[in-house]
Amino acid sequence: MNKRKICAVVTARPSYSRIKTALKAIQEHPNLELQLVVAGSALLGRYGNAVNVIEKDGFKIDEKVFMVLEGENPTAMAKTTGLGVMELSNVFYNLKPDAVITIADRFETIATSIAAAYQNIPLVHIQGGEVTGNIDEKVRHANTKLADLHLVASEDAKERVIKLGENPEYVLNTGCPSIDIAKQVLANTKHNVNPIEKYGGVGANLDISNGYLVVMQHPETNRYKSAREDVLCTLKAIHELNIPTFWFWPNVDAGSDGTSNGIRYYRENFNPKNIRFFKNMEPNDFLHLLKNSDCLVGNSSVGIRECSFIGVPTVNIGTRQNRRQRGKNVLDVAYDKDLIKTAIQERISQKGRLSEHIYGDGNSGKQIAEALANTKLIAHKTIMY
Repeated sequence: MNKRKICAVVTARPSYSRIKTALKAIQEHPNLELQLVVAGSALLGRYGNAVNVIEKDGFKIDEKVFMVLEGENPTAMAKTTGLGVMELSNVFYNLKPDAVITIADRFETIATSIAAAYQNIPLVHIQGGEVTGNIDEKVRHANTKLADLHLVASEDAKERVIKLGENPEYVLNTGCPSIDIAKQVLANTKHNVNPIEKYGGVGANLDISNGYLVVMQHPETNRYKSAREDVLCTLKAIHELNIPTFWFWPNVDAGSDGTSNGIRYYRENFNPKNIRFFKNMEPNDFLHLLKNSDCLVGNSSVGIRECSFIGVPTVNIGTRQNRRQRGKNVLDVAYDKDLIKTAIQERISQKGRLSEHIYGDGNSGKQIAEALANTKLIAHKTIMY
């Protein structure tokens, strides 16, 4: 039996943690051959150079696709997607995969889906069927309608994909691969990495012996013009609380320039002694940092997914994660400095950790690889090469 060539496209920093264990399982499966394409902001230093982490983890990268246009606004997003369609179409033509994987809902993932679907290459969508509060939800559902095989992360998502009209035979709840890493993190009690020594960062030296916060806040693409104001609101709240804080740079979205500008302005003008800023960390190190924190603050999906599994208290700000299925660890709050401060204090004071397995049991990567190896769909679909 010839190995099935599975081409996965990683376009951004968070996408890698969402697929890492599946990539490993595909790489190790006797009937599968991994083809890895790294594209978009995953290649850019200003967004953390995720490509370096991928290579450090031992993955061979078959193609790199530079497709991000400057601007951090809706027009730049649209043009980046268009450029991605053109570039990825050539990549798929040259690699000739038996199936292509597109991941979740980043705006540029639709380029992967269009380039594969229009060439009649079986498209596998990871984590379809979920809902959010910005443009990502439209992209996610569009990916679903272009895809042939749907490997979703929860029962709620599975039901939604089927309601969208997809064949139930090809909608499988495999869980989220990032939960696999969270499970490993929970089991590893010997991890002892000093994030400041390893990653540097910019800002104050932190004494975290009495606890700390982690902040990850991205712009909301449906109100991207408020990104600077939104991040300044959170910065003021964190500064006034005076709790040691690890703060991470935003994703490349419409409004990320406003978020970044707000961070730089506040750092240079107020020099907060309780905040240190980072661009990126390896997934395992980041989740260990989260595991030992008092609370995650911001609007990242990591608060909804990994933190619910680990049980990390989360203050979710704004509407970026609106309507997404969440655990009891999450407290939602609007962009208001005093409300944010009160919510953080409430989360920190809670007793016990609220762990829930909404997005899988920590065995997703292997389930995804088995689904790819065994599905009849890939073998039966005629590919236009």
